[in-house]
Amino acid sequence: MGAVTVRPMLVLFLSCLYLRFISEASAQPDVSVFCDYNQVGNYTSNSTYGNNLNTLLTTLSSNKEIDYGFYNMSYGQEPNRVNAIGMCRGDVEPEQCRSCLNDSRGNLTRQCPNQKEAILFYDNCMLRYSNRTIFGVMETGPALFLWNVENATNIEQFNQVLGNLLKNLTARAASGDSRHKYATQDTTAANFQAIYSLLQCTPDLSSLDCNNCLTGAITDIPTYCNGRRGCRVIRPSCNVRFENYLFYKVDPQPPPPPPPPTNHTSQQESSNTIRIVIAVTVPTVTVVVVVILIGLCRYLRRRKTRKSLVVKEEEEEIKIAESLQFKLDTIRVATGDFSDSNKLGQGGFGAVYWGKLSNEQMIAVKRLSSDSGQGDTEFKNEVLLLAKLQHRNLVRLLGFCLEGRERLLVYEFVPNKSLDYFIFDPTMKSQLDWEMRYKIIRGIARGLIYLHEDSRLRIIHRDLKASNILLDEEMNPKIADFGMARLVLVDQTQVNTRRIVGTYGYMAPEYAMHGQFSVKSDVFSFGVLILEIVSGHKNSGIRNQESFEDLLSFAWKNWKEGTALNIVDPSLNNNSRNEMMRSIHIGLLCVQENSSDRPTMATIMLMLNSYSLSLPIPTEPAFYINSRTRSLPSMQSWEYNSRETGSSEPILKSTQESLNEASITELYPR
Repeated sequence: MGAVTVRPMLVLFLSCLYLRFISEASAQPDVSVFCDYNQVGNYTSNSTYGNNLNTLLTTLSSNKEIDYGFYNMSYGQEPNRVNAIGMCRGDVEPEQCRSCLNDSRGNLTRQCPNQKEAILFYDNCMLRYSNRTIFGVMETGPALFLWNVENATNIEQFNQVLGNLLKNLTARAASGDSRHKYATQDTTAANFQAIYSLLQCTPDLSSLDCNNCLTGAITDIPTYCNGRRGCRVIRPSCNVRFENYLFYKVDPQPPPPPPPPTNHTSQQESSNTIRIVIAVTVPTVTVVVVVILIGLCRYLRRRKTRKSLVVKEEEEEIKIAESLQFKLDTIRVATGDFSDSNKLGQGGFGAVYWGKLSNEQMIAVKRLSSDSGQGDTEFKNEVLLLAKLQHRNLVRLLGFCLEGRERLLVYEFVPNKSLDYFIFDPTMKSQLDWEMRYKIIRGIARGLIYLHEDSRLRIIHRDLKASNILLDEEMNPKIADFGMARLVLVDQTQVNTRRIVGTYGYMAPEYAMHGQFSVKSDVFSFGVLILEIVSGHKNSGIRNQESFEDLLSFAWKNWKEGTALNIVDPSLNNNSRNEMMRSIHIGLLCVQENSSDRPTMATIMLMLNSYSLSLPIPTEPAFYINSRTRSLPSMQSWEYNSRETGSSEPILKSTQESLNEASITELYPR
């Protein structure tokens, strides 16, 4: 009876799991096809190119000696040469892989007739062909985004666990060989939320290109999948996926041992039947009971451990908060009771004062406006986060004061004012030679890499500009006000803010117009900064005889016409012409309209440090408002509010007033 009872229960349980897996997997689209995505043109029927393509796709997966799921072949001679890549998911069996690629071949040619370039994404495989060279070339588009309909709980902790998991898998996948660049792993987030993840690159990529491709795909996750328990980012050269269920194959368990042989006599048959029942039932029941007990013990132990860790973390944060808290009287004495003579400036979130503590330490105090709308708990939590950000190119937060209606942030004092004080002043700019300016550019890049990739959470600045770059005694740049908009407005760093904040002229178009921001938004602002540092002009415009010309327009026009040196500040000599030209090139790459075309900060750092690294050709910069400097010369920042107008035209407002609701569809090919 034991065997008869236990087995159907196990079968039913496993069947339920299987059906759940199938239903969740089938919720994803089966196939996505992109035809002529680089606009390379068509071929005519029965042409040499068409015949070469048919031959290549027919024979691509025929090599049965390839058992690792990657095929790259070419066929024909230029200009009718066809290149093709087929890759299967790393856990797919060879026969299943070849079957998937064969199906892809027919589907691709049917949906993209006479196209010289096309790509198809199945769940288990990817097939692409082109008349361009595609082997060993890292390509990020077209990209496909899909996400799970379930939302995660405790999103901040979930994202932290997920980020660590993806970072680890990126390193493992990128370190693969020429046959496999593939890695899987699972972990558990808060509230026992399971996370299963798979990362893969085409193995013809270098380790660096694989790392950059995966890193770029991961940076897109907050934009399209924030707070979701599953997401897929699929690119031609790599793909990233995580889910709350096991979607990839793991090593199969060994089969159970065969039953003992039986005799054919009736008495022996009856006796052996009883023995078999006992032999099967007792171990099965025992194993089930042991498994349940082990699972229960692990659950209780894990729960106890996590509870103790939470308590320990809370105690640690209380100690940190106590060590960071300044008394209001101390700040009043240090700043001369917020004397106007100690005032350094006035920003959108309050005034900044310099002061001197009793131990002679110089400080800068930001006195936040009382109408920020943030509660005491949220303010302390945000301060604790920023206090843990330690980098030589970030202004260090020393502490805070929270008494009554006063909310004060205490920073290290940086003596040489801000970058705009030097580069935009006709007399002061001469103090910044090219060597110093290039040093400042690289320092800002290092600070942004830390915020984007190396800190505990991904921090997106959202208000990067010359006045927020402070300079120390040795003219090293320090990014200031990082996260300040998020601090005051209680916005999260993972791209789910509903309020657009920033400074006019530095904001990326997708952020300004649609409320979608990511690390690539900061890259856009960094590109504007580079062009300002090189030219010595504000982004608001350059006077050209009787008119003003937008800095991005001016830079792009001269770049196209081969007169890029016209962009360079006349106060600089041309001894470092190559570095200047390279900086302009990088700046234009950063301000491209399509955010996926912009490089990551890690790639930008490589471009700045390695002159042997060839740079891609930039596309036209984003001009999302025509004649912007002429129509609104005094505007500091602006927001787009789709709910108030019901239209798609931008409304210019104060940064304290409007909200932007940005909707995202479930399937977002790009």
